[in-house]
Amino acid sequence: MTGIFLSGHIRCVPTRDVFSVIADPTRRQILDLLCQREMAVSELVETLGLAQPNVSKHLRTLGDADLVHVRIDGPRRHYRLHPERLRDLDEWLMPYRRMWAGRLDALERHLDQLDDELDNHLED
Repeated sequence: MTGIFLSGHIRCVPTRDVFSVIADPTRRQILDLLCQREMAVSELVETLGLAQPNVSKHLRTLGDADLVHVRIDGPRRHYRLHPERLRDLDEWLMPYRRMWAGRLDALERHLDQLDDELDNHLED
């Protein structure tokens, strides 16, 4: 099991598993859909335009990674997002987000300065 280093301690979150699970674009699309609301497998099949066995395989992978929960209602299975695992990932990404925000702020200041210099040059 790989851990995530947060605030001076190791969180026992199987990051490799989460990363490999969300690396698949279809699984990310399923997560995006489930972020909006709980959905039955049949709804996901229709929305994604994939065969039911393929959707079920992706849902099983997401469930094994504890990213979705299932509610059984008779013959139907309804899936919903289990965001806690994504929260751990979000916390791990926070320093990188701050780094990029700082760089983008610096770029914006630089572009504003260039724009001001261009305006001054055109006024002359």
